[in-house]
Amino acid sequence: MHDFIKRLLIAGLMALCISLLFLGGKHSQAEMLDIEELTSKWVWPAEGVVTDLYGTRNGEHKGIDIASTALTPIHTVDKGIVTKSYYSNSYGHVIFIKHDNNLETVYAHLNKRLVKEGAIVQRGEIIGEMGNTGDSSGVHLHFEIHQNEWTFEKENAINPEKALGHALIGQPVFVRVNQDANESVETIAKLSVNDGTEDRSLSMKNGQSKKNPTEEKEERVQSSAQNQQTHSQSHLRTNKDNQLLDRPKLASEGNANNKYTVSTGDTLYSIAKKTNTSVDALKQLNRLTSDVIKPQQILITQ
Repeated sequence: MHDFIKRLLIAGLMALCISLLFLGGKHSQAEMLDIEELTSKWVWPAEGVVTDLYGTRNGEHKGIDIASTALTPIHTVDKGIVTKSYYSNSYGHVIFIKHDNNLETVYAHLNKRLVKEGAIVQRGEIIGEMGNTGDSSGVHLHFEIHQNEWTFEKENAINPEKALGHALIGQPVFVRVNQDANESVETIAKLSVNDGTEDRSLSMKNGQSKKNPTEEKEERVQSSAQNQQTHSQSHLRTNKDNQLLDRPKLASEGNANNKYTVSTGDTLYSIAKKTNTSVDALKQLNRLTSDVIKPQQILITQ
């Protein structure tokens, strides 16, 4: 009788453990779906080009990097309250914002902070300027999301793609605060704000596109890249002090062995490693004012 009771208890404990594991898995999936739903109206925190993603650097990179020119406006992704606004040796000028959905966002390496701790901010509000402060190798925004709160160990970190939409290294992203109520963040992330692409995004939303999803994705990314390139060229033409227009000429004048053609996915950091030089040296040689580079661009390496 004693053995029977013992076996019965063991069987009950095993059944309980299996049930907890099953419920735990379901709970995790529900949390992931909630994050996507609760952040469905978030905007990108800055305009620029994606240069690094979550989980790189042996899993130590707990955010997403967006590079552009210095002083590019930084926007809060949603309304919330500023929990921290200070300078650190690692993050540089950094701002933490707690949102109503119990997520906390981090905006790091800023040139300047425009909000103080305790300030209430709205979705899309400009809270700072892009910079190169702290442990940073170039002008960019490092953006993180944490469930409940940020901790030093970053065990609550969430992949920003779950909130902002899928991103690729080298992909231009845009901030659009006054989006259509039914328009997804993933759609506007890949589209510029000019009239042509706005009309096209609404057509896609209404199901009027006849292309398959793969073709639509490729075309959206290509359209974004072309719009970003047009915007950058226009900016350079109107800035008399900007030397970037000279880069192709400088590269063509260098020795063929000292030139590197940028490939998709390349960053200044990866090129520096390949060519046995440094990021600062590459930026000096090519008169770069930011970390933004483009496929097929020719760089002087020595």
